[in-house]
Amino acid sequence: MTDVCTQGLDTGFVGLGYAKVAFLGIVQGITELLPISSTAHMRVVPAVLGWQDPGSAFSAAMQLAALAAVVSYFWSDVRDVAAGSLSALARRDFANRHFRLAVGIVLATVPIVIAGLALSGVLNACNSPLRGLAVIGWACIVMAVLLALSEIYARHRLTLEKVSVLDAALVGVAQVGALIPGVSRSGSTLTAALGLGYARPEAARLSFLLGLPAIALAGLKELWELHKIHLGAYGWSVLAVGLVVASISAFFAIWGLMRVLERFSAWPFVIYRGLLGILLLIGVAFGWLS
Repeated sequence: MTDVCTQGLDTGFVGLGYAKVAFLGIVQGITELLPISSTAHMRVVPAVLGWQDPGSAFSAAMQLAALAAVVSYFWSDVRDVAAGSLSALARRDFANRHFRLAVGIVLATVPIVIAGLALSGVLNACNSPLRGLAVIGWACIVMAVLLALSEIYARHRLTLEKVSVLDAALVGVAQVGALIPGVSRSGSTLTAALGLGYARPEAARLSFLLGLPAIALAGLKELWELHKIHLGAYGWSVLAVGLVVASISAFFAIWGLMRVLERFSAWPFVIYRGLLGILLLIGVAFGWLS
């Protein structure tokens, strides 16, 4: 394996070709919207298979696949918030629940935008230390513990109709943790929403809706970065294959997550994350993974 850097941007996905990127698109789509960290899997799966690391640019651009899946799955929620908040604004009904949620979505996006811009040089750099497998392993374990605590101590009663601007802002602060590979955007926001007392399916809805602007901005920013380095036609076509495949798998991932949270709990993800983190640390310690 060789590192592929183009003007300081990690573009390893280009060398993988269509078939491997399609496979990684399936993995990315499933893990992006489940609380198990897509970045962790984008480092672990290629490492286990002996493939080139697709790079942070690939993971960031794949956010657009997640965006398409979330908007299509939660279209009625997206439509209601957009139309309802605009209608409330016209009436100056600032207590309207749709308007409150829209304001909350905006506020929830501010922290991760500021932090993302501040850390972009480190996050997207070739051979970034934050993409080290040990870092990802510890992040998985820490988030498994936090998600477990939210399951144990939270009330699981609140609904999306009761969301406050403060709750949205707090989930937005938690979303900043997603910049650390292994934490997971959906994992950090779901954990925060559960910790605030939201019912499990409602916590997932809140997590996805609040994350829409951040997901869109991250994906579009990465496309712009790839445009600036003059990514070739072949590179764009490889990326397009990954996006299409990831968007389809992400849609089914949301469906599966909602079924699990409605019928069971977040404990399957707690156990999976904990085991993944432990296995990563063991693999690094014994030299099985590098």
